[in-house]
Amino acid sequence: MRGVASQQRASSLSDSYDVAVIDIADGLLGVATVVALVAEGQTTEGILALYPDLEADDVREALLFAAEAVRERALPLAAGE
Repeated sequence: MRGVASQQRASSLSDSYDVAVIDIADGLLGVATVVALVAEGQTTEGILALYPDLEADDVREALLFAAEAVRERALPLAAGE
């Protein structure tokens, strides 16, 4: 697997934010891009055709990363709430 989903700091002139990306040979591809392609009905093979530097494991890792990022978590309540 060439790309690894990770969280990196991106910034613009007006603000900065965290973005999840896959590091590939020609640059970075946002995990959100992969998720959106899947949501639009694109297959792994279709995504690989669009982004030939990716491997099937990269698509899988992006989806696993996204799933973990939105997983519901139980948060402890402060005493008295």
